[in-house]
Amino acid sequence: MKTPDLHSFSLTGGEPLLNADFIKNFLKEYGLKCLLETNGSLPDELEKIVDYLTYASVDIKLPGHEAASDWEELFHRELESINLLIEEGINTYCKVVVQPGTSEDEIGWITSKVKYGVRKSSNLLMVLQPSSPLEDWAYCQSKLLRISEETGKHLDVLTIPQVHKLLNLR
Repeated sequence: MKTPDLHSFSLTGGEPLLNADFIKNFLKEYGLKCLLETNGSLPDELEKIVDYLTYASVDIKLPGHEAASDWEELFHRELESINLLIEEGINTYCKVVVQPGTSEDEIGWITSKVKYGVRKSSNLLMVLQPSSPLEDWAYCQSKLLRISEETGKHLDVLTIPQVHKLLNLR
């Protein structure tokens, strides 16, 4: 039941688009503002609910993350999802997890691919999320700044730590 204090919510955790039909029915019924956090791998499922979204976050996996056996195919689907969201007027940003071993060249390469893979002009934002534990970054803080600087050559950039890790929440 919708209460007067409920004005928006976020769909995250696991991959929400695995339940796109349920989400569509829920969003249709309640008409709330919604942030979708997705890995971007299911653009066909995203298409089912895009009309009901207000904001979207799409994870971009680096090849070194080994998130898929065919990284090029995964990246193509991530870009397809980003383009769908932008073309539908959804406020969209990308997010990439960076590790102390992530090179400035790699982040420059991926942000360039994202920038030139977006079909429609937009102010796409790239959120860098340093991997946890943050102690891993203790001796290479300047590297994180260089990664951010390289990202900024291609897209607007924010750096946001995984706060739940700072609070010792799993």
